[in-house]
Amino acid sequence: MNIKILIPIYNDWQSAFKLLEEINSILEAQENNFSVLIINDASTESRPDTTFNLVNLKSIKIINMKENKGHARCNAAGLKYILENEEFDYVIPMDGDGEDRPEEIKQFIDNLNYHPNKVIVGERVKRSEGVFFKFCYFVHKIITFVFTGQSIKFGNYSFLPKSTVQKMVNEKATWSSFSGSLAKTEKDRATVPSIRGLRYFGPTKMNFKSLVIHSLSIIGVFKISLILRSILFFLVYLFLISQNISIITLLPIVLIIILVTLSLLVSKRENMEEFNNSLSNINNIENIK
Repeated sequence: MNIKILIPIYNDWQSAFKLLEEINSILEAQENNFSVLIINDASTESRPDTTFNLVNLKSIKIINMKENKGHARCNAAGLKYILENEEFDYVIPMDGDGEDRPEEIKQFIDNLNYHPNKVIVGERVKRSEGVFFKFCYFVHKIITFVFTGQSIKFGNYSFLPKSTVQKMVNEKATWSSFSGSLAKTEKDRATVPSIRGLRYFGPTKMNFKSLVIHSLSIIGVFKISLILRSILFFLVYLFLISQNISIITLLPIVLIIILVTLSLLVSKRENMEEFNNSLSNINNIENIK
């Protein structure tokens, strides 16, 4: 099998190169052909000169982008590039900083015996962030489930068969939210337990602001469910408080209106025209192995 590992990075070459070494190490004795595509999101830091001895990786390409587009759009452009230019059977999108642990690649491969044609996602069972972030992430999952009906406990780290990649490349939501798009296009998913690892170097780039945008982008994928469930909530809630309407009792309605408005605004990032033209943002492609 030909398996492509897709890694978006921005100004984190040290972590990316360490990740390549870790991947090479865990792939020893694997019979499949593994190749790596690094999507360089217009990094401003120069890439250090490095000599590679990664015998278990068939090839390593660095796709240098002209303009910075962000993590989600790098994943989307990477999937499109692979679909249109590479021979492959599966794609593994993963972060390039160590938070997606490379040793879990073996779990994806092992589960092929049970789910050969099904997308396999790394379902988070443990996170490495602080208590406050973990609490906020828990709230995000609850809100997402209540207003969309989707239980999304996974991020980018997944094992995608070619058929899934084709679906995602033809889904505009992929341009805004990888996990939201995957949940929308593939209802029947297999899971493997995944532990959020620690960054190899430096502090995590996931903060409260990025979590809010991440959450809104997922919710925005499911606009119809969001609107219908919000209307249902308004009707039931207004009936319950009809005898006791005040500024305080109306606060939940105001908060939901804000949630719906922000989600719909963020969902405007879903742009099929931009997605279709995303490969024009490639500056050059380097084969470093």
